[in-house]
Amino acid sequence: MTRESWSKVGVMDGEINYNQLVEKALMEVVRESLRCAAKDGLVGQQHFYITFKTNYPGINLPAHLQERYQDEMTIVLQHQFWNLTVEQNKFSLELSFNHQRELLEIPFDAVTAFADPSVQFGLQFNLGPDDTLETADATATQNDEALEDVSASDEKEEPKAGEVITLDAFRKK
Repeated sequence: MTRESWSKVGVMDGEINYNQLVEKALMEVVRESLRCAAKDGLVGQQHFYITFKTNYPGINLPAHLQERYQDEMTIVLQHQFWNLTVEQNKFSLELSFNHQRELLEIPFDAVTAFADPSVQFGLQFNLGPDDTLETADATATQNDEALEDVSASDEKEEPKAGEVITLDAFRKK
């Protein structure tokens, strides 16, 4: 492998960055979950909470949403989402805001959290100072804090607890 290919998988100057490798693998869980939802839809009570940085390069949001959510936004995918398309570096979909369909394009690198409360599953990602995925912090634990919810219809729903999987659980102490 060339130096450039190693850096793409988390190896710099001969040292393997396991945190970055695991974070990339966990983002693949998000990507594959969205691919399944795009292909087969979501069944039963299954739904996704996806939190992302709204000021991240490559984000495409309607102006009124960009103005309202200047830093971060959480969307809920459950019953009403359309045209979900998943590419390697981003996903796009239409959601209803005030009874009007709006297109959102979200790079995966902008995603800071992903959860499916119906099965108490969640992932949390941290963006580094240069707004690229770096390392996650905290431990694999039962999340007792409620998930903050901003649904696509701007209605509040009772938050549910979920399991947050993060990288410290895999580190030696």
